[in-house]
Amino acid sequence: MLTIDQATYDAIVAHARADHPDEACGIVAGPEGSERPERFVPMMNAERSPTFYSFDSGEHYRVWNEMWERDEEPVVIYHSHTATEAYPSRTDIGLAKEPGAHYVLVSTRESGSADGPVEFRSYRIIDETVTEEEVRVVASYDSASGPAGEAAAGADPAAG
Repeated sequence: MLTIDQATYDAIVAHARADHPDEACGIVAGPEGSERPERFVPMMNAERSPTFYSFDSGEHYRVWNEMWERDEEPVVIYHSHTATEAYPSRTDIGLAKEPGAHYVLVSTRESGSADGPVEFRSYRIIDETVTEEEVRVVASYDSASGPAGEAAAGADPAAG
């Protein structure tokens, strides 16, 4: 299960909407071994494409070095789909090289850059095997243990 705070969830969705009609991409770093996505890092889609994404190689190198210096790892690797559901494509699966990461996909196919509904889904992708996992959105990590701080992510960002 991916547990993510509301502010980070909102930032990922906002980035997906802002880059629409191109795919958006980035990571959320967290302390090594913590499973806690804490530091939102939007990245540039070097492809600038509505159907494909890749991290800019220089930016990728810089961000991964920065994580290494801060004892962080990529807890979430995210990108958007602009015309299809939030499910990894064959290309997405082939790009998944971080076995410990949660791969989040946000589909803006229904809303585009507007405030309409999005799909927000998370997967584990290990050795090209895709497993969808539950997403739990919490008000803050301090409230993550109680039901008052959580909501299931779904097609409506107001619900997550």
